[in-house]
Amino acid sequence: MILETATFRSPIGTITLLAKEQALAGLDFGDRDARVRALRRHLERWLGPFELRKTRDPAGAVSRLRAYFAGEITALDSQPVVLLGTPFQVEVWTALRTIPAGRTWSYRNLAERLGRPQAQRAVGAANGRNPVSLFVPCHRVVASDGSLHGYGGGLRRKHWLLSHEGAVQSAGPERRTHSRAVAVMTAG
Repeated sequence: MILETATFRSPIGTITLLAKEQALAGLDFGDRDARVRALRRHLERWLGPFELRKTRDPAGAVSRLRAYFAGEITALDSQPVVLLGTPFQVEVWTALRTIPAGRTWSYRNLAERLGRPQAQRAVGAANGRNPVSLFVPCHRVVASDGSLHGYGGGLRRKHWLLSHEGAVQSAGPERRTHSRAVAVMTAG
C-alpha cells in the first residue's frame, strides 16, 4: 500500500500529511519524534505495511490548510478523512467534526452528545488519540471550566488555533473559552 505524503509549513510549525487515496489518514506536527512514530504505528495497525510517496497536495489537504491559515476557518470542514480506530474512537472523532470553527465544547459536553455522559475520560482518551488533528478538530475541546488541557500538538498550538478561529473570544455552543485560559497561554 502507498500513502501519499506532503509537508506544509504553517504559522504553527511544519505539518506532515498522509493520505490514503483521496482521504486524509494522518496528520502530524513533525516536531516530536515519538508522536511521528506513534502515528506511523497507528496507521500500520489499521492499514498494514505502507510506503510513502511524496505529492504536492495529498487528498487536497495542503490546499485546505493554505485557505485555513489564510483566514478561511471553515476550509478544513470539507476535507475527506478516513478514520482508523475502534468503533468508539471513530464515534468520538466523527462528533468532533461537528464542532463548528470558532466554537469550543467541553469534554463533558462531547460525552453527553454521544449519549455517554459518564464517559468523559474515555472521550478524552479517544480525543487524544486522534490521528487527523486539525481536520478532526480535537483542539476545540476544552475543560469544563474553559481552560485548555491536553493537545498532542502542545498547548501553545491549541491556543493559537483557538485564537485564529476566534474561539477564545467567541462562544462555543455551550460556553466561551475563559480569559483565564488565554492568560495562562500567553504568559511565558
